Amino acid sequence: MSEDIKTMRNVALAGHGGAGKTTLAEAMLFAAKVIKRLGKVEEGNTVMDFQPEETRKQQSINTSLIKYVHNKHTITLMDTPGDQNFFSAAKTCFPVADCMAFVIDGVGGPSAMTEEAAASALEYNLPGLVIVNKLDRERADFSTCIKACKTALKKKIVPVFYPIGSENDFKGYVNIISGQAFEYDANGNPGKIDVPSDMSDDIEMAKEEFIENVAELDDELLEKYLEGEDITEDELKATFRQGILDAEFYPAICSSAAKMIGIDTISDIINDYMPSPLDRGDWTAKDADGKDVIVSPDPEAEFCGLVFNTIVDPYAGRLSLFRVISGTLGKEGNIVNTTKDTKERFSQLLEIAGKDQKTITSALPGSIVAVAKLKDTLTGDTLTGGREIRIPAPEPMPPVISFAISPKEKSDEDKIHEAVRKILEEDTGLLLERNEETKQTVLSGRGLVHIEVTAEKIQRKFSVGMDIETPKVAYRETFKKKIRVQGKHKKQSGGHGQYGDCWIVLEPLPSGSGFEFVDKIVGGVIPKNYIPAVEAGVREASQSGILAGFPCVDFRVTVDFGSYHSVDSSEMAFKMAGSIAFKNAAVEAKPTLLEPIMKISVKVPEDSTGDIMGDLNSRRGRVLGMDSENDKQIINALVPMAEILRYAPDLSSMTGGRGSFTMEFEQYDVVPGDLAKKVIDKVNAEKEDA
Repeated sequence: MSEDIKTMRNVALAGHGGAGKTTLAEAMLFAAKVIKRLGKVEEGNTVMDFQPEETRKQQSINTSLIKYVHNKHTITLMDTPGDQNFFSAAKTCFPVADCMAFVIDGVGGPSAMTEEAAASALEYNLPGLVIVNKLDRERADFSTCIKACKTALKKKIVPVFYPIGSENDFKGYVNIISGQAFEYDANGNPGKIDVPSDMSDDIEMAKEEFIENVAELDDELLEKYLEGEDITEDELKATFRQGILDAEFYPAICSSAAKMIGIDTISDIINDYMPSPLDRGDWTAKDADGKDVIVSPDPEAEFCGLVFNTIVDPYAGRLSLFRVISGTLGKEGNIVNTTKDTKERFSQLLEIAGKDQKTITSALPGSIVAVAKLKDTLTGDTLTGGREIRIPAPEPMPPVISFAISPKEKSDEDKIHEAVRKILEEDTGLLLERNEETKQTVLSGRGLVHIEVTAEKIQRKFSVGMDIETPKVAYRETFKKKIRVQGKHKKQSGGHGQYGDCWIVLEPLPSGSGFEFVDKIVGGVIPKNYIPAVEAGVREASQSGILAGFPCVDFRVTVDFGSYHSVDSSEMAFKMAGSIAFKNAAVEAKPTLLEPIMKISVKVPEDSTGDIMGDLNSRRGRVLGMDSENDKQIINALVPMAEILRYAPDLSSMTGGRGSFTMEFEQYDVVPGDLAKKVIDKVNAEKEDA
């Protein structure tokens, strides 16, 4: 069985959206004779992009899988999304891959999400392969891309292939290790040729550089190199592979998926140089006491697996995709979800191939498989045969933008909430909350497109239309002046009447103090049992301020005098008196509008710092200071929430997608007079129209 595991290769295709990952995967499957027809993203007929939202947008939204056999090796390709809106689906996949293939646009080079993927590769110490694609395009440049990759991927890049020709004349490559050259015909078939004479000197220099990079990894080889002795191709390959497995560098190759140039050799390179689950070795889990536990890829050990993806079907139920880390899993059985501390049962073991599923009888360590209808299991959960251990899973990517959602049809209120909850099971980048103040249901995600696509999915899967809008800001009201007023409730209509009379002092408190109520009644002018009713009346009235109906905060109310009637007074009467007193005081106490202020940390490239600081200032922000992290600058600032409701797309535009931010509530502060009037007028106008 270890031989079967030794020939497994789990490869995550990573990189920026539009770099050609899906097209490359399609070309690799075609070259390996797995598919008979070469699909195209723009025609919506690729194996990997099959969801309606993907075919419409012509981009990957979910991580797609396919397994195929090439030269007695089993390769599982994971085609991950490269758009920042859907990158959370890629991030949950990376830990279960054994290596990462960075697909680089030969024209644009590595972009923001390539850097994000590279950070994950470094985090999990994954070996990598750089595939410079689209070299047949105008302005494509292999050497420029390699230089850019060294910076973006934070790793030494060692080219193995060098392109023959450029742009539209790109027609083949030279293999630096073997010294052989290949040229492709119009059908993508390679033919061996002599190294072009005008490339001889460059190839010789590249070979020297390659040998030097590899020799540095082995003392004996380095000694041979320094003494001018010949190094055999087998020695080079063995040390080269070990360097890749140790993630000392990433090898780089050239290709054009559109013209099938270099595609036939990618599977060979994966087989020859990329790691198997055995090469990756042991995993570290946590036991019930939080102590580290080693989990080995041993087929005879107890089963352990990590769920990295969840697919929800309204009819078939939930499909859980996971990697077998240890043990051998049969076609059916009982397992334990140690994350949720629940028992699960499955009756079918499945293998995923694009949109298709195939029943299999067993799965070894390293296998990427799926089971259906686990009742409590979600992405990030650990499954075992019973052993109480957990594999650390990636933290969900934090949402960066929020929208209020509502059903297109009022009658679908309950239905839409259930549909969104189902979608949340398969998308870790979403967050659903209910804002009781604004009475809105708020869906947060990684971008506007993310939320829009979620709405499309809900319509398609659950037949519920969903509207989205910018969420309301939860403003507050407070007071700037101390005032003493009376609140009197008197009603006589025959029989028992209603009587409650109180005097209160309303005074402002410092920001963040909330609400205080003080009883200073002496001499029993208001009986003790009616004081709580006065407080209740004040509290209730303060939930709707006089400016625009927002809750009032940061004030103290002291009840210091009043009167009562032995027959007509009641708790209800004094509650009414307290409410009247507060409303009377609010008019004269200089009511003021407050807005939520967010503490924001913006991480950007150094050359974007000035633009970002200027933009934050224009949003009424106050910069607190700056920190640095590797090659990025972190700008900390306080900014009104109203100014950054749609900050995510603006930041992306200003930084070319290389900026990120987190934010949290900090405090409430006064809204400037002119802006306050606009907010108040708008809210009151909306109330009149409602």
